Amino acid sequence: MWYVLQYKPNQGDRAKKNLSAQGVNCFFPKISSERLKQGRVSESREPLFPGYMFVELGEQDVAWPKIRSTRGVQRLVGFSGAPASIPNAVIIQIREALSSLGDQPYIRQGQKVSLTEGPFQGLDAVFQSFDGEQRAMVLVSFMQRKCSVTVPVSGLKI
Repeated sequence: MWYVLQYKPNQGDRAKKNLSAQGVNCFFPKISSERLKQGRVSESREPLFPGYMFVELGEQDVAWPKIRSTRGVQRLVGFSGAPASIPNAVIIQIREALSSLGDQPYIRQGQKVSLTEGPFQGLDAVFQSFDGEQRAMVLVSFMQRKCSVTVPVSGLKI
């Protein structure tokens, strides 16, 4: 069974390393992220759930008493004194979602894209931002004016 573990601030990698050294199976999902630091864009990998990771433990696992005293670990998340469990299906869904993200090209703000569907099909545009999971805001030059338009993400071609 999987459980949610809260790690100390900025110590997720340390907690994972120490737990793994004790033989505990950890799932610490991370995603690629771009940040603007001192006028430069830097790409890094950040936790999908900042402050939390998942650990797989059996009810009679010998690692239970060691977890609280592991460096980097703050506590196991629980309710009414019992640790909160996560079904295996949820962990599988998170892993599948992360693997599907790796297949999609990353679109950056200001990047030129082509519109492949809808009333602006065939026009070139400039990507502005995502507007939810399925939509994107793009800047289209139309009739000598620049217009901000919301289009389906599936209708963008890099």
